Amino acid sequence: MKITLLSDDAIRLEPTAGALTIEAPSADVMYSPFQMLASGLASCTFSVIYSWATHADLSVDDLAIEVHWGFADDPHRMSDIRVVLDWPSLPKNRIAAAKRASELCTIHATLSHPPSINVTTSSEAPVHEHQHAGATT
Repeated sequence: MKITLLSDDAIRLEPTAGALTIEAPSADVMYSPFQMLASGLASCTFSVIYSWATHADLSVDDLAIEVHWGFADDPHRMSDIRVVLDWPSLPKNRIAAAKRASELCTIHATLSHPPSINVTTSSEAPVHEHQHAGATT
C-alpha cells in the first residue's frame, strides 16, 4: 500500500505490493497528524471496500482512495472531510452500493460519532494500562 501526501489537506492511498510506503513531494515535507488521521480513514475505507468488492466479484486493481479536508476554528480542527473513491472500473450501477459499503469503515463511524476523550497523566492511569504500554510500576 502506498500513501501519497498530496498537500497539507489531502492524501491518496493506492494498493501496491509490498510494505506500506508514505511518499511526499519533497524530503522536507513532514507527515502531519492530519495526514495520519486521513491515512487511517483511507486505509479503513480501502479494507471495507476490498472486502465488499471481493464478495461482489469486482476488481479493485484500479481503486485509489483520496481524502481531502478543510480546517475550522473555535477550536482549530479538521472539517469537511471528503473521501473520494477513484475507481474507473467500478460499474455505474454499483456506485451507490460502494458508497454505502465505504461508510461501514470503523474510522468513518468513529469520526461520524466521536468518542469521548479523556486526557490523564501516567500517574493517574490504572496499573493495567501501564503494563499494556510496557511501563513498569
